[in-house]
Amino acid sequence: MSTAPQNNATIGILFVLAGVFFISINDMLIKQLSGGYPLHQMVFTRSIIGIMFSLIFVQMEGGWRILRTNQPGLHVLRGLLIVTSNMTFFVALAAIPLADATALFFAAPLFITLLSIPILGEKVGPLRLGAVVFGFLGVVIMQRPWEGVDTLGTSRLILLLPVVAALTYALNQLLTRKLGVKSKASALAVYIQGTFVVVSIGFYIIAGDGRFAEGSDNPSIQFLLRAWIWPAQSDFWLFGFLGFASALIGYALSQAYRMADAATVAPFEYIGLPLAVFWGWFIFSELPVWEVWMGIAMILASGVFVYIREAQKKRTLVRGRMKGR
Repeated sequence: MSTAPQNNATIGILFVLAGVFFISINDMLIKQLSGGYPLHQMVFTRSIIGIMFSLIFVQMEGGWRILRTNQPGLHVLRGLLIVTSNMTFFVALAAIPLADATALFFAAPLFITLLSIPILGEKVGPLRLGAVVFGFLGVVIMQRPWEGVDTLGTSRLILLLPVVAALTYALNQLLTRKLGVKSKASALAVYIQGTFVVVSIGFYIIAGDGRFAEGSDNPSIQFLLRAWIWPAQSDFWLFGFLGFASALIGYALSQAYRMADAATVAPFEYIGLPLAVFWGWFIFSELPVWEVWMGIAMILASGVFVYIREAQKKRTLVRGRMKGR
């Protein structure tokens, strides 16, 4: 088996677009259900359903044998990173608008581009680094450091949670690129779903009766720690679709980052920004404040520049190789 990472940019981009589309639907459904169910119950339900679909993908990609790995520690670390990313993002989602949380989370492609240098040894020039810094300035603007807590409408900690989610997500995808050399996308998805199941069961054992949420009126605390309840019949299909979307997200993103360079694929995740604004407006009647619009524009501009610069660099490299023949 080859030990060199694959690099099929077109396939990687198509998979990341599919994954981000289903992420946007997943986030919208999580926010919609956050007022009545605890986060760990939703994570458990969607992961149980998701792992069933993922195991079907396993059979399509080679059968049970592809679940064997000689790097269990890295797979556990990758699973814990994505669990941390999801939990911190969803806790924030219960308290702030969908578009705001998503826009802050989109520091992730910037982190991916930056961290691909020390972790994957990918080369990122000064122009792309400058674009990353510009994007991070957009994140700072969305944090509105000049405003007090009273005018923000939420705590600084809640606003930082999507950024923590972005950092752990970026580390997860860089590990995906590294582990994807030897592991199929379906196996990578199963490992993640399994980690979600184990962590959510742990939450249930410790906090499933809701005792830690008693007396708190904080929506994020309530979402994280309220008691499990049996879903309303009208919500069954929502939980089912969450599981289906979870399987597709895990497979598509694992495939994207194992098929193409992280710095090439990451900017296409920005399609999630307009999708989040659309769902926030269409479902929740929310529109971002001007600081968030400015941050979105800066992050989008930096991401597009990084992609264009990457494409130019590859064209120059290809022409150089052809001249050298």
